[in-house]
Amino acid sequence: MAAGLSTAAVLFLLGATGLMSFLYRFIPVPVVRGVQLSQGLSFAFSAIKYIRYDQDFAAAKSGDPRPWLGLDGLLLALSALLFVILVTGSGGDDEDPDRQRQFESLPHSSSHRPHGRCRRRSCIPSSRIPAALLLFLLGLVLCFVRDPSIIGDLRFGPSKLQIVRMTWDDWKVGFLRAAIPQIPLSVLNSVIAVCKLSADLFPEREVSAVAVSVSVGLMNLVGCWFGAMPVCHGAGGLAGQYRFGGRSGASVLFLAVGKLALGLAFGSSFVRILGQFPIGILGVLLLFSGIELAMASRDMGTKEESFVMLVCAAVSLTGSSAALGFGCGILLYLLLRLRELDCHSLPLANRGGAAGAPIGEQAGV
Repeated sequence: MAAGLSTAAVLFLLGATGLMSFLYRFIPVPVVRGVQLSQGLSFAFSAIKYIRYDQDFAAAKSGDPRPWLGLDGLLLALSALLFVILVTGSGGDDEDPDRQRQFESLPHSSSHRPHGRCRRRSCIPSSRIPAALLLFLLGLVLCFVRDPSIIGDLRFGPSKLQIVRMTWDDWKVGFLRAAIPQIPLSVLNSVIAVCKLSADLFPEREVSAVAVSVSVGLMNLVGCWFGAMPVCHGAGGLAGQYRFGGRSGASVLFLAVGKLALGLAFGSSFVRILGQFPIGILGVLLLFSGIELAMASRDMGTKEESFVMLVCAAVSLTGSSAALGFGCGILLYLLLRLRELDCHSLPLANRGGAAGAPIGEQAGV
């Protein structure tokens, strides 16, 4: 809780002072894309492990290969995977007529159509089939089938709220060992990447980096005192909501109402149900969220931008540190900008060039 409060305080100050807006404007897009790509692939790699192997989340390790049959078997996970692909496809907006008309209105739009053919609309109305919700409900049903005894463990009514008591050692350890490594990732993935991804998905709706940063700070400054899990507006969450049909703030409001209802109705006893949720289905949902986030990096228009993005992503994935990848990406971006400087435009170069011009002319250059 001390780590969450420390991180929240930093994000709140960055937003309230306007420094977050400065960072948002001046951090190069290829570096942000590298962070998004690394986070998306990291989610996807974890999702594949969830699907293929049993998981020991307490030890953060993968166990034996998942059996084919059973209520949390490989066959169930693969069926869920195929169902999502059949319903949502690649996650495009072919079913969105407004986006289609906007695309067709562009003067160069015909050149981007494969072989000059119009894209056909799928016979499956994916916008009307809530794939993620159906999988979640299926997982809940399987929870009770796998362990019927959890019905007796349910307790109706919200859990009691109490303020978490934190010692000076809690603050010291939480800040030094958790908050400091987390702050760069929170700034990049919870604010900068969220705003960039929102601008990509919803270009007609501007999102303020200041508002996002202050929002993350405030909700943790309040919730962590009562033992709430530190939360954020993560780019992975936004990508997942968009991937499974969320196109407006109403979808998030419905999600919030559902979570509030479950929390008020069952309190902490609901964790007992989630403990039996099929991990294979969880892996399928995480896989598509990660892929959607990683695909945000497909807009790099030059080889140089792609180079910076891929190096940033590779360092982030290899070192398991988005902050390290971010630092390498910024350094690489500055080095590439330095190569593009015109040496003859520098003052020292001009003085040297003026003195050496006659020699060059005498040499016939």
